[in-house]
Amino acid sequence: MIKKAIESFKKGEIVLIFDDDNRERETDMIIAAEFMTPQHMTTIRNDAGGLVCVPISAENSDKLRIPFMTDVMDAASGEYPVLGELTPNDIPYDEKSAFSITVNHRKTFTGITDNDRACTIKELGLMCKNGNFQDFGKYFRAPGHVTLLRSTEGHVLKRKGHTEMSIALAEMAGTTQVAVCCEMMDDETGGSMNTDKVAEYAKKNDLVFLSGAELIEAYHNFKGI
Repeated sequence: MIKKAIESFKKGEIVLIFDDDNRERETDMIIAAEFMTPQHMTTIRNDAGGLVCVPISAENSDKLRIPFMTDVMDAASGEYPVLGELTPNDIPYDEKSAFSITVNHRKTFTGITDNDRACTIKELGLMCKNGNFQDFGKYFRAPGHVTLLRSTEGHVLKRKGHTEMSIALAEMAGTTQVAVCCEMMDDETGGSMNTDKVAEYAKKNDLVFLSGAELIEAYHNFKGI
């Protein structure tokens, strides 16, 4: 299944990844940012429905010079003390948040349409692919409608979130280490879509569905660990 996931990711197709019963207990739709299209965005919005985010490797995040949002809050808490009170130090499933800043590409209008968000995501992926990190502020504005996530350095070797899983899959597939992820929600229960329903959706739409455990084991083998 991991081989199919890698091939699908290389071709710019959506891959479904469930993290863990002891973590978020969520399945995310994941795709390489450089292949993002408005059609992908429409599918993700309609069939996933969670928050559309863009995981970025630690290396690319450093080159873009984007911070963790918690670092921004810490820096501004002297002027705005409430930001110190809002520190996410009680996340029930993790030790820290991967959230960074939000952006729109400067050639978008509102930034929220499928066309606009696909543009922002794809252009960011291509910018990192081409190494034009110095142009980030020239072509993007913040805040915006696309949420960036900073992957932990070493990603799944140190943290087992969808942010890190996305980057691990990108590394194994040889694509630029910028991805898209969005949680699959359940219209009937109001919660996350359970794995039985995800499996049914994957079969109906001919998509690869794998567990985080499979991906992490494959990544360890990939690194020879």
